[in-house]
Amino acid sequence: MAKKKALITGITGQDGSYLAEYLLGLGYEVHGIVRRVALEDQKHRLWRIRGVKDSIKIHCGSMESYPSIYKIVQDLQPDECYHLAAQSFVSYSFEDEYSTFNSNINGTHYVLSSLKNACPTCKVYFAASSEMFGKVEEVPQNENTKFHPRSVYGISKVAGYDLARNYREAYGMFTASGILFNHESPRRGFEFVTRKITSTAAQIKLGLAEKLYLGNLDAQRDWGHAREYVKAMHAMLQYKTPEDFVIGTGETHPVREFAEIAFKILGMDYRKYVEVDKEFFRPSEVDLLIADPSKAKKLLKWEYKVTFEELIEEMVKNDYEYFKKTGNI
Repeated sequence: MAKKKALITGITGQDGSYLAEYLLGLGYEVHGIVRRVALEDQKHRLWRIRGVKDSIKIHCGSMESYPSIYKIVQDLQPDECYHLAAQSFVSYSFEDEYSTFNSNINGTHYVLSSLKNACPTCKVYFAASSEMFGKVEEVPQNENTKFHPRSVYGISKVAGYDLARNYREAYGMFTASGILFNHESPRRGFEFVTRKITSTAAQIKLGLAEKLYLGNLDAQRDWGHAREYVKAMHAMLQYKTPEDFVIGTGETHPVREFAEIAFKILGMDYRKYVEVDKEFFRPSEVDLLIADPSKAKKLLKWEYKVTFEELIEEMVKNDYEYFKKTGNI
């Protein structure tokens, strides 16, 4: 029996790397689309997939080029496509709205259109986001909660979500969207607040930094581990019908608590090192984002298994060992 073929956009990112490992473990033939600039700078841009690079097949392509995506899809004929590629740093979306829209909306449209025209039986996963809820009308949020995005990133994800739904309804494609709440890991980018906290705390402990500058310490998020969330992505495409699912822990924690635990693991008091800098406040903050993942638990049998403290400890210890060994990012 031939192996199932999976195509992952954004395979070099946090989610893409964990998903590639998970699918390889399930016996898939895994393919990923990678920008040429990443192939030319493998040390920095492919570091998350270095452990599986020899087991996957990489295709050079751009989310901003319909012809390149179409050719990959046409030649490969994947059974499943996981569209994870996006400009996902919310703060940057405020600074460069145009590239965020171009990458996230057009890229999603190109992927869906390519699959519709070249491989219409392929099952598609779209990476939606809790940022779509934004100014929430209810707490916690489920699949029926209205969207009110408060960032260009959130707006672009609503557009992608609607595109995926439209391709499902208009063309009968199997498109499923995962509305994932914040998910972190040692592979999170250094620009995200969680990794900024754990990496800077490690550097302070090692004498490589003195202060950690953060924005709103009272901002709360539903934080989970990315390794657990990619299992839900796969489960969505194995379900009998294409559905949309909210994925999260159902717990919320403030940035302050994340910092407190991270510094405590290293034997430090965060209050001595953390300073608030208004520069890092968002122009418009989202309200209380908490997931209600009951639909995923019931239909997909998905269960989240990592505690908040375990997630932070894994990230802190990883960063401490990294900086102890290298002394720099």
